[in-house]
Amino acid sequence: MERRESGARVCPFCEARGLRPRGLLARCDSCGRVVEADVLETMDEIAALPDAIGGHACECGHPEMRRLPDGVYHCPACGSEVTPAATVSGLERGARND
Repeated sequence: MERRESGARVCPFCEARGLRPRGLLARCDSCGRVVEADVLETMDEIAALPDAIGGHACECGHPEMRRLPDGVYHCPACGSEVTPAATVSGLERGARND
């Protein structure tokens, strides 16, 4: 979660820095809207997630699938393999022309 040194968070409504906790709620200094504790908790959980290293994260949560020589992406964690959309559409076009 983005925070200032003073502990202020970014408001999910207006994206201004100035969301200040007040008990189980937080009020934005900029737009005045109130955010409930469960939303704050979800925002903290999302902010704590690791950034994806590559452009092709796996559904299992592994941050990067590896591209094999044949163009298929392989997940080293779960073994899943995904064929890129461009390759699939090219195969479909080839099948239609036959």
